[in-house]
Amino acid sequence: MDFCFSPEQEQFRQEIRQFLADNVTDALREEIAVSGHSPGPLGKAFLRLLGEKGWLGIGWPREYGGQGRSMIEQSIFYHELDLQDIHYGNLTITSLAMTLIKLASEAQKREYLPRILKGELEICLGYTEPGAGSDLASVATRAVKEGDGYVVTGQKVFTTGAHYASHIWLLARTDPTAPRHKGLSVFIFPLDTPGVTVRPIYTMEGIRTNEVFLDQVRIPASAMIGAPNTGFYTIAVALDFERVFIGKYTKIRRNFEALVRCCKEPGDDGRSLYDDPVVQDQLVRLHIDVERLRLLCTKTAWLIDQGKVPNAEASAQKVLASELEQRLADEGMRILGPRALLEYGSPHVPMQGYLAQSWLLAPMMKFGGGTNEIQRDIIAQRGLGLPRG
Repeated sequence: MDFCFSPEQEQFRQEIRQFLADNVTDALREEIAVSGHSPGPLGKAFLRLLGEKGWLGIGWPREYGGQGRSMIEQSIFYHELDLQDIHYGNLTITSLAMTLIKLASEAQKREYLPRILKGELEICLGYTEPGAGSDLASVATRAVKEGDGYVVTGQKVFTTGAHYASHIWLLARTDPTAPRHKGLSVFIFPLDTPGVTVRPIYTMEGIRTNEVFLDQVRIPASAMIGAPNTGFYTIAVALDFERVFIGKYTKIRRNFEALVRCCKEPGDDGRSLYDDPVVQDQLVRLHIDVERLRLLCTKTAWLIDQGKVPNAEASAQKVLASELEQRLADEGMRILGPRALLEYGSPHVPMQGYLAQSWLLAPMMKFGGGTNEIQRDIIAQRGLGLPRG
């Protein structure tokens, strides 16, 4: 089995690298380094530039304005931009647009997909609430039918991206009398709709997320994705795509390779950490798991190319990636010692601060997109066919 890129895929990768070399300025790099994963004005302008280039829909069908390329080529694109922390719309492109293509009406596709392709429309996720996280069937936000629309009232938390996105993808209860999983619907509407208030929440890594208050927000019935009360199925599809992209290996491999380079550098006594057999053993074990993750990513990309939505495979990828990121950060900290705690900007920071950033971010990755405990249930029941415990 050959896991190498074909000549055409390698040429495409080189084309992206050259584009980035020609267009990513020092000012943009500085904005990315201090932005806390929120795109600033330069990042948003670069997103529109990617749209003009036609790269935001690399893997989309041509009938929706995409290039119709394979998921492998789309992954190459994400990989190259992730290496430089370039904002490319992220969940809007990797998860929600894919779900719109599968489940939205033709009118909704015509309304949203062209604007997403141009980098003009970004969507944040409105799932989690103070009383509903991984158990999304407990969502309490209500959408009540009135006339030819709905009135939405409730609160969402950890709504990352709500301070720069243009729209929200919202899960709300539309039938309180139905069983918990069957009375939910998904809506998409602009965040500047009257009645929407966005307030910041800052994580320990410095990333801004948000709480979103919805006070009698009036939206048209056409904002609903799919049929009424089928929202749980809609978000299940979106979450499968989300977990594939949460579980990308790109930054984990970048951080691992940076750790190896750092270990090779000679210390004050002329010796390097690379000479320590204990460190060598740790690096080998990490390398094996980074390669396991890369192969699993290749498999899920292949499944998407076959027109399938990875399910248990996506959960396995998400569990492996999030736990490997935590282990890499923990072991990197132990190997490099206290200087690994230094942040970006310090003259003595190793690995450009990637390790400290990852150490603070990794815990969130284990519950983002659904806790790893739930992912293990999905793997057991849907992947292995095991009975419920």
